[in-house]
Amino acid sequence: MSNVNRVVALSSEDFVKESINIVERAGKKGIVLRILGACAIYIHSLHEPKSISIYTKLGRLTGNQLFTDLDLVSYSKQRRDVIKFFEEELKFKYDPLVKALFVNKRLIYYHPLDLYYIDVFFDKLEFNHDVVFGDRPGKGRLELDYPTIALEDIVLEKLQITKINRKDLVDLAVLLHGHDVCSTREKECIDGGYIATTLSNDWGFWYDATTNLGRLLNFVNSKVNEGKLSASEKEVIEARVNKLLSMINEKPKTKNWVKRSIVGVSKPWYREVEEVVR
Repeated sequence: MSNVNRVVALSSEDFVKESINIVERAGKKGIVLRILGACAIYIHSLHEPKSISIYTKLGRLTGNQLFTDLDLVSYSKQRRDVIKFFEEELKFKYDPLVKALFVNKRLIYYHPLDLYYIDVFFDKLEFNHDVVFGDRPGKGRLELDYPTIALEDIVLEKLQITKINRKDLVDLAVLLHGHDVCSTREKECIDGGYIATTLSNDWGFWYDATTNLGRLLNFVNSKVNEGKLSASEKEVIEARVNKLLSMINEKPKTKNWVKRSIVGVSKPWYREVEEVVR
């Protein structure tokens, strides 16, 4: 989630194993933790080696590393358990400023050997737009998938970024190459219906999401022209982006959406986000 100039000091494979292990160990203690971001996309795409290979073809970061950190989400009702788990069992070092400033919203932990750091979010992601998961076990969205958040929530996590960057477009390309878009929840399929419903009540989120899907189409086209993606790879991604866009645009919009659409971009439609300095 952050643009810190550091990367994980482990191979991608070892980092993914360690990430899953953390979620599994937490689960044995009754703590709901789920993986977000690029690591979640990588895990969800392991069944599609051709999709994973897009990371190699396009590159995500400078060098061969894919990940800067581990992003996790839990429920605020379990915040105390999360703190005890990371600090007493795993012996991770916490960031006292973040713990003080963000209260129940976020924690940052550092590996004991400084191999990587972890961002732990609670209940929702509050960046340019909100991606909501719920606030308690059994009542939210985190149990819909394992060990990551649901595919549609991963898509929303990326599409909410107003000033989307290259690595996030690469992430979306990998995810959409490896997963079709469905109208409802299905195994290894992106629930486009949920995405469309979420955006139908929030014009600002809708505007950034649809704009970013358009940017993704331009991005993959440019990579075909550069010889980094094949025409067949582009066609798969393009077809799924267009399917999702159709679902989003065909979904009836709420009164809130219509009212805000009249204002358009003449007023700020997204939340400004300040990066946490580590």
